[in-house]
Amino acid sequence: MTAEDIKQDFEGALVKHLLFKSKLRSFLYGTNTAESPIRDPEVCALGQWIRERRRGAYAHLAAEMTQLDTLHRRLHESANHLMDLRLSDQGDAGIAGLAYVQPMADQLTSLLTTLQARLQAEVR
Repeated sequence: MTAEDIKQDFEGALVKHLLFKSKLRSFLYGTNTAESPIRDPEVCALGQWIRERRRGAYAHLAAEMTQLDTLHRRLHESANHLMDLRLSDQGDAGIAGLAYVQPMADQLTSLLTTLQARLQAEVR
């Protein structure tokens, strides 16, 4: 993989993460967004990306990929809680909970950026 390939791969991962956040926000604001990609880290596009890379191209970064996967799963657990609030007629509490989820989402973005930089440095 070239540095450019790595850059594009991680940009794709970041887009998947943004899509997750957008779907969660949409669900909490009342749209009929499909629940499974928000609830289940195995169905989530970023979760699939993590699983594929963890077993493949980035397997040599086992500790970092485990950290990424763990954080990703925690984010889904929090999303599930917020979704359950909305479904139990506590939508305002679910929306307010986004403020508590955002730092975890930012941490995931930061970890992806750090991993990208490390992998790009390896190929240079």
